Amino acid sequence: MSESRYKQNTIMVQGTMSDAGKSMLVAALCRCLKNKGYNVAPFKPQNMALNSAVTAEGGEIGRAQAVQAKAAGIVPHVDMNPILLKPSTDTGAQVIVHGKAIGDMQAGPYHAYKTKAMSAVIESHARLRSQYDVVVVEGAGSPAEINLRDRDIANMGFAEAVDCPVILIADIDRGGVFAQLVGTLDLLSASERARVVGFVINKFRGDISLLTSGLDWLEARTEKPVLGVLPYLHNLQLAAEDAIQVEQKVSKVKLKVVVPVFSRISNHTDFDTLRLHPEVDLQLVPQGSPLPPADLIILPGSKNVRADLLMLKAQSWQQDIQRHLRYGGKVLGICGGYQMLGESVSDPKGIEGNPGVSEGLGYLPISTVLKAEKQLTQDSGVLCLSASNQMPMPKVQIKGYQIHAGVSRKTAMVSPFCLLNGDNSAGEEGKCKEDGCVSADNQVAGSYLHGLFDEPEAMQHILCWAGANTQLMEDYDSQQEKEIKRIADMTEKYLDWQRLQQYLPGLTGD
Repeated sequence: MSESRYKQNTIMVQGTMSDAGKSMLVAALCRCLKNKGYNVAPFKPQNMALNSAVTAEGGEIGRAQAVQAKAAGIVPHVDMNPILLKPSTDTGAQVIVHGKAIGDMQAGPYHAYKTKAMSAVIESHARLRSQYDVVVVEGAGSPAEINLRDRDIANMGFAEAVDCPVILIADIDRGGVFAQLVGTLDLLSASERARVVGFVINKFRGDISLLTSGLDWLEARTEKPVLGVLPYLHNLQLAAEDAIQVEQKVSKVKLKVVVPVFSRISNHTDFDTLRLHPEVDLQLVPQGSPLPPADLIILPGSKNVRADLLMLKAQSWQQDIQRHLRYGGKVLGICGGYQMLGESVSDPKGIEGNPGVSEGLGYLPISTVLKAEKQLTQDSGVLCLSASNQMPMPKVQIKGYQIHAGVSRKTAMVSPFCLLNGDNSAGEEGKCKEDGCVSADNQVAGSYLHGLFDEPEAMQHILCWAGANTQLMEDYDSQQEKEIKRIADMTEKYLDWQRLQQYLPGLTGD
């Protein structure tokens, strides 16, 4: 086999479209390479997503990169996703560089800013290259978006800048897979086409022999190999980068949970463990539909709280929530949803949109002011909930993370949702900080913690507060580990490692 012309330890996965399987394949490659003895790290130059994670150093990155770091067996770091864009409107987004928000930009100004953004990308990539044997890079969307080619930092612009090989993945389940691949290649420049070293076809169902003639044609037409055909994995429950997963299996339902889907819903991965619980019927309700009868309504996080609060009222969901509470239901708000449940949300400096004050839903005695500096923390503590009959419940541990721009202050004395441990490094050992609150009638609660259902005891505790005595589930990290192993086993079996070895130093085809 001829030696690769690529000398550095980087390989990139790009897709023919969004949700083609890039995030999944990068995570799988990270685990496969780790299993082969590599010290490997994931990398995504630019990510546009409202699902994010907080790193140990207090930075913010895309959630997909945190999952990929877990697959690689390393701690997530801001260098793994140097540019994160969190849309706040259809034309604007908060720009996060090396884990910290630098402000909001409209599409035009951000396009001009991309030169500086590329510098941050190259810096992060260089640091990872110096620390790891292999860096596996994820592209964004498609490299064939003509209007985004100028100053591109997410796909071929990055690949050309660092001179790395590219694997192109396509989703056959959506149909037209050969048109996807050939069409994408055709829209690339000659140098970009040359660095595509092969194709991966994702989500194949059926008899592979019926696909063989098409694969032969594709290889003859493009003079590039098919590196693998990955089968469709049913009920894959890997944390989504941005797309909302709606698959739900229900056996013996003990609790019905409804989540209204906001226009700028963020960190909807909070509900992944609920969706997997066999005794929970989780329903995500789109705009235009009323909130159906339920035991628990959860208001999720939002990247634009005042705009989504206005949307909630315009959808008549406020009246649905009022009716739900009259019949004894429970309501829980997370982050932005917690802020909405208060008396007011003020944005005097226009952090998330036009400056102003919005009247909240009025169920919790808090007022919120949005501030420029985000709270980015990983937290642990104990829940402080009471049962439906107002009897105290045993204290259980909870952990999660905070990503929010608002500061909420109580306007009346009410119980906290949980008590968070103090920061020992700041000399606050033994001190606890209250998070969130619970209404005096115990029907409404709110918290700034994301991931509050990830620990099985905490999830069971919250569901008991909502009125259900459910079984103890497996923790979220263990669930994610099983899914990572599942995709890695599939990739190990169906990927052509003999052909890949020339692009990864020292890799054998065993």
